[in-house]
Amino acid sequence: MKAVVITSFGAPEVLKIEDRPIPQISNNNQVLIRVKAAGVNRPDVFQRKGNYPAPEGVQADIPGLEVAGVVEELGEGVTQWKIGDKVCALVAGAGYAEYVAVDAGHCLPVPENFTFIEAASLPETIFTVWHNVFQRGMLKKDEHFLVHGGSSGIGITAIQLARAMGAKVFATAGSDDKCKACIDLGALYCINYRNHDFEKELKGSGIDVILDMIGGAYFNKNIEIMNPEARMVYINSMAGNTVELNIMKMMQKRITITGSTLRGRDTEFKSALAQDILKNIWPLINSGSFKPIIYAVFPISAAAAAHQLMEEGSHIGKIVLEL
Repeated sequence: MKAVVITSFGAPEVLKIEDRPIPQISNNNQVLIRVKAAGVNRPDVFQRKGNYPAPEGVQADIPGLEVAGVVEELGEGVTQWKIGDKVCALVAGAGYAEYVAVDAGHCLPVPENFTFIEAASLPETIFTVWHNVFQRGMLKKDEHFLVHGGSSGIGITAIQLARAMGAKVFATAGSDDKCKACIDLGALYCINYRNHDFEKELKGSGIDVILDMIGGAYFNKNIEIMNPEARMVYINSMAGNTVELNIMKMMQKRITITGSTLRGRDTEFKSALAQDILKNIWPLINSGSFKPIIYAVFPISAAAAAHQLMEEGSHIGKIVLEL
C-alpha cells in the first residue's frame, strides 16, 4: 500500500510516499479500513517535527489521527460492522495510508449524505470537543462558552456543537475573516486577538466554560472573565506550558481547571466515548445542525503541501487528504 512516511524529523518536505505492507488485524476486535480520506491535524505537524511521539504499539513514522473509508476485513469478535460498511474512525496514528487497522469500537458510521472527505474531518475534533467541552467542562444550555482558536478544526466543531446544545458562544481568532466565519457558524461575538484584548472585550460577559489550546498569558486572562463555578479546559498550550496561578482568586471563584489528551487513552475509553458521540452528536449531524467546514483537499501525494498550509495558519476549518 502507499503511505505518507516521516523520513526524518523536520520541515514538511520530510513527508514522502513509500510502499508499505498492508497492516494486519492484531486482535479479534479490530477492523481493516480501506482509507478514502484522512484528516490533517496539528498534532500530525508536531509528530513530524519529533515533538509528539506515537503511543507504544502504533506505527511511529506514518502520521494521521482520523480517517474515513470502507471496512475491508473484520476481526472474529466484531459484530457491529460488516464488510463494505462506510465508516469514519479515530486512530492513534498511521492514518495517512491506503489501509489502517483500528479497534471496531473507535469507528462511527459515515453520516447521511456525507462524502468520505467530509466524514474524515470529524473524528479527531468531535471526540476532543465532546469529551472536553461537554464531559469535562459540563457545558449546559444557556451557559456562556468561549473557545480560543475559533476558526481551527477544533474551534469550528466547538462553536457548532455548543450552539446546537443551546449555549451562548464566544470565540477568538486571528483575523477579521476568521472572526466572520466564527460568527457565521453561530458565535455571538468573536474577538480578533491581533487587534483586541479578549479580556477587555469580554469583561462582564460571565464566561462559564472556556476551551483553551493556547495557554501562556491566556491563563490568567481567562480567569478574570470567568463566572463563579466556571470550568477552564485545556487541550494544548501553544503559547507555553508554565503559568502562574493566583490560588486565592481560583478559590474565591471556585473555578475548576482541567484538561486532557486523547491519543494515548485506552481502547475502552475511546470506545465508550464513540458510543456517547453516536448517541448525542450523530443525530445532530444527520439533522443538519452541524456542517463540516473543509478548507482544502490535497491528494495523498501532496501531504507536504497540506502540512505547509496547516503551519501557515491561514486556513478556516479542516484540511483533508484524499486517497
